[in-house]
Amino acid sequence: MDVYGLIGNPVEHSLSPPMHEAAYAELGIDARYVTFEPDRDAAGQAIDGAAALGVRGLNVTIPFKRDVVEHVRTDDLAERIGAVNTIDFGPVADDDHETGTDADPPRPRGYNTDAAGVQRAFDHHDVALSGTDAVVVGAGGAGRAAAFALADAGSRVHVANRTAERAHSLAEAVPNAAGGGLDTLADRIPAADVLVNATSVGMESDETPVDPDLLHADLAVLDAVYSPIETRLLRAANAAGATTIDGAWMLLFQGVEAFEIWTGRDAPVDAMNDALRAGLE
Repeated sequence: MDVYGLIGNPVEHSLSPPMHEAAYAELGIDARYVTFEPDRDAAGQAIDGAAALGVRGLNVTIPFKRDVVEHVRTDDLAERIGAVNTIDFGPVADDDHETGTDADPPRPRGYNTDAAGVQRAFDHHDVALSGTDAVVVGAGGAGRAAAFALADAGSRVHVANRTAERAHSLAEAVPNAAGGGLDTLADRIPAADVLVNATSVGMESDETPVDPDLLHADLAVLDAVYSPIETRLLRAANAAGATTIDGAWMLLFQGVEAFEIWTGRDAPVDAMNDALRAGLE
């Protein structure tokens, strides 16, 4: 039996186990997906322990996404984002530039599939990103993944954040990007094609980070918040005639991407989506 899992602190409410186990059941894979909750200063030990136990792959969530970077070999995207949410312990390729030794074996590979989650969520809803003007609200971990995903897909990105300095800092790292405070939204959203809420606003209360009057029918809106599944932002966007994409799609497709990295097989997207949404009911 193959073992995959998730490290985070806390992880007790994660929806990843049912989503991934639905994929194993659908494809007849003998595997289990389990959660691990290391101490907050034990990211390196957790990865070493997983490798020693023969774990095939790990997802990584708060607070470890940045901490694990120094313990894995990041791909280009994860290195640019500065965070890893998927670790693959599979065999090292012959041409890997870090072959390691018996005393110092090669580190597992680290990826950021949050960015793929953003891009594939838009793809699934037939939203073409190339050549679009995109606004990302939030410059934290989700905001970084969204900004790089959109830029890599050909969007011109504007990052708006409560602390303008963080938005400027992120924009400097992202191709074709600019940044500013939340006060820039009034100028940017009316002319935008794509809007991503990468903050937690709307999760704990019925609030929106964006003035509903700024929304319009030519906009595609992705809210990274998935609980509740229909946020106030998405309700307002729907009322304005915009294309709306709930946060469960981003969560689904980051998991789909991780599954495909680990197994080399096409993920059963429908089965994973059904399990995910059942867990959100």
